[in-house]
This record gives sequence, structure tokens and C-alpha cells, in this order.
Amino acid sequence: MAKNDIQQQKSRQAGIPEFPLSFFACPNPECADFNHFDAGNLSICERMGKDKAIRRLYCKTCGTRFSEREGSLMEDTKLPEEVVIRIIKCLSHGCSIEATADICEVNQRTVERYLQKGGRRAEDFHRLQLERLEQVKGKLQAVQLDELHGRVAKESKKGEKNLLDRIVERVGRGFTRRWR
Repeated sequence: MAKNDIQQQKSRQAGIPEFPLSFFACPNPECADFNHFDAGNLSICERMGKDKAIRRLYCKTCGTRFSEREGSLMEDTKLPEEVVIRIIKCLSHGCSIEATADICEVNQRTVERYLQKGGRRAEDFHRLQLERLEQVKGKLQAVQLDELHGRVAKESKKGEKNLLDRIVERVGRGFTRRWR
């Protein structure tokens, strides 16, 4: 068995998922393959961390070496992945910083750090989605409502409202019935 196969087997036993290299991109802004996923320029050069579970990747284009965790919430953390996930879930469900720290049994400053880090990542993701929408904006010709597909064009009898008219009316008054 090869050394790399043994290390992969150990990380699987530890419950750590190994994502394919196509999920990663070079983080070096000067690289020609910067943020190009599945470009075929990455390879695993070494493993690090406890049980050698974290891969260190190498970009063949620019020669940069970086951790597979770079740019993620797990970057520079020593907390187990389950605790980080629990912190993010508590915050997304509206728990306070103090409550999240108590539930996850970590310091409040740790929760604040993940809140700031996650907020920046969410803002970057939102900005990226808006940029993609702006690029597509000129190409859009029509928008399809999946829930109404095929039913909007039904002919209605005289004086009877069709499905679209009823939905517009319901949205106008709200989705809940009024108290009598």
C-alpha cells in the first residue's frame, strides 16, 4: 500500500471528508489559475496536522503551496470540525454569543471570531452572486415560476378567476386568513 493511501485511510477513519481537488482553486491573486476550479493545476504535496488529516496543495502554475483549509472557516483553528459547525448552527438559529459559547463550551471571544469570519465570507459570497447576476442580466429574456408552470395558461370561464389572479389576490392580502 502506498504512503498516500494509508494517510487517506487514516483520515477516513477519523471521520474527516476528503474533497476532490476539483473543489479547490489557487488562492494566489498573481496566478493565471487564480480562483479557477478544476483547472488541473493542483496536486497534493504533503499532509499536516493531527493524524496528517489536512492536505497541503501545490499549484503547478505559480508554485504556491497552501492548505486545503485556506480561506475557509477552518483556517488557523484547532477546534474540531463538529464544534465549528455547532457554533455556526447556533448563530444561524439566532442564539446570542453568550448562549452559543455556553452550548458549544467555548470562550465568547471564539464565537465572536467565527461570527466575524463567517460574516465576511457571507458578504463576499453575496457580492459574488450579485456580480454573476449582473453578468447574466442582459441575457435574461424570461423568468419561469415553477409553481405555476403549465397552469397559468388555463382558460377560465366567464366571471371565474384563474389561478394566477387568485395567487395575486392572496399575495395582496397576505397568506394568513383574517380574524373574524
